[in-house]
Amino acid sequence: MTTVEEVPAGATDARGRVAELHAIREQAYRGPSERATEAQRAKGKLTARERIELLLDEGSFNEVEPLRRHRATGFGLEAKKPYTDGVVTGWGTVHGRTVFVYAHDFRIFGGALGEAHATKIHKIMDMAIQAGAPLVSLNDGAGARIQEGVSALAGYGGIFQRNTKASGVIPQISVMLGPCAGGAAYSPALTDFVFMVRDTSQMFITGPDVVRAVTGEEITQNGLGGADVHAETSGVAHFAYDDEATCLEEVRYLLSLLPANNRENPPVVECEDPADRSGDALLDLVPADGNRPYDMHKVIEEIVDDGEYLEVHERWATNIICALARLDGRVVGIIANQPQSLAGVLDIEASEKAARFVQMCDAFNIPIVTLLDVPGFLPGVDQEHGGIIRHGAKLLYAYCNATVPRISIVLRKAYGGAYIVMDSQSIGADLTYAWPTNEIAVMGAEGAAGVIFRRQIADAEDPEAMRARMVKEYKSELMHPYYAAERGLVDDVIDPAETRHTLIRSLEMLRTKHADLPARKHGNPPQ
Repeated sequence: MTTVEEVPAGATDARGRVAELHAIREQAYRGPSERATEAQRAKGKLTARERIELLLDEGSFNEVEPLRRHRATGFGLEAKKPYTDGVVTGWGTVHGRTVFVYAHDFRIFGGALGEAHATKIHKIMDMAIQAGAPLVSLNDGAGARIQEGVSALAGYGGIFQRNTKASGVIPQISVMLGPCAGGAAYSPALTDFVFMVRDTSQMFITGPDVVRAVTGEEITQNGLGGADVHAETSGVAHFAYDDEATCLEEVRYLLSLLPANNRENPPVVECEDPADRSGDALLDLVPADGNRPYDMHKVIEEIVDDGEYLEVHERWATNIICALARLDGRVVGIIANQPQSLAGVLDIEASEKAARFVQMCDAFNIPIVTLLDVPGFLPGVDQEHGGIIRHGAKLLYAYCNATVPRISIVLRKAYGGAYIVMDSQSIGADLTYAWPTNEIAVMGAEGAAGVIFRRQIADAEDPEAMRARMVKEYKSELMHPYYAAERGLVDDVIDPAETRHTLIRSLEMLRTKHADLPARKHGNPPQ
């Protein structure tokens, strides 16, 4: 490893000193050695600077403290003082808008966090908060630098404190491009979005060796905390991709849908998709028969600009869809039940997924559109013992607390408490619409008839015929498409083909909405 003494010096004039500066900068840019770079690439990973180049607009990166080095001694550290101390920090632009970034350099101390390393991250996080611009962390580190002891742990504490301070103020995006173990994993968990790359990135609190020693279970790093595990099972990762280039391109796309901070609105783009485009295909996409499934993705594609949207948590809690899209060039958040998965019921994971998404949209001034086709909450001992009451209340709390424009549309089923929770008019939706296929009720007709007319059915000569008659009567009295509209519980029943135009006109009206919450330090949401 080159040291400062090996950098050309000797000249005392300005030109000589400038040459010395350029030599030092070049050394900091190259990193520790070609061998270390080759080892990084052999693992299928890019270097920290290559990742930054893919993330930011070409030539826009401005580095902060590239010449920083640690001051630790002992365990041989005094002989190894590489520039950057294993983390590259700075700012640049994405689609012309300022973004702050820090990237662990695994070639230096395995990307492990020491005092100087942490101080650099603290500084760039403070700069992002003060400038009101998004922060992206490119994570590829081996955790705390053990040789520096408790100083390294204190460095993590400073990061967590800033993650929390920035929460809901600026977008925070964590990109997992290598290992992230132990306490280090809590920083990504505190951010708004987590991206992972398959095979090369892992997150866990205790690694496979510890799991084996304590429980006797044999498991690989990817099996314990790989991208697919966190995208499908734990819900820790919002997005998972096969390679770093695709992952970072998708981070750029997400940033294009988010505002710089909570005082701004998301970027507006020119839209060539007509606002009044008729969605005639919707009449065939959604069956009138409430027992027949369909793909809600196709409904969303028919409504949003050019059929494009970015689904968040696509593979976790698939019975509900959370997505960012545009309507007439303006960003909206979409929450929709998915009848193809568990019939679109709400359960513990779906409630948590949607609640966090609602909170994110509300924090960053993104209007919320809710598409309802929900038969209720998932029944079962596991759900009740797992706390479906508590977790379902998270979604209820998130909606009730949201002050951004909120529009809900009942496509088909909307039963019981799940209907109330999914942004009904009674909990503060600004506008509620329904399709002529809607069924808004306390419960399905079969169940309701069985409760209300239990005695008549039991006493009838032909119980099944009586049941069918009572079901039909209940539907005609309380579940016809206009029952809720007649009582002012929905603002209008609309032609499905007019859904896109209705949403765009309504959101335009709500664009100047201003709503204040009662003065308080903060609420106490259900956990």
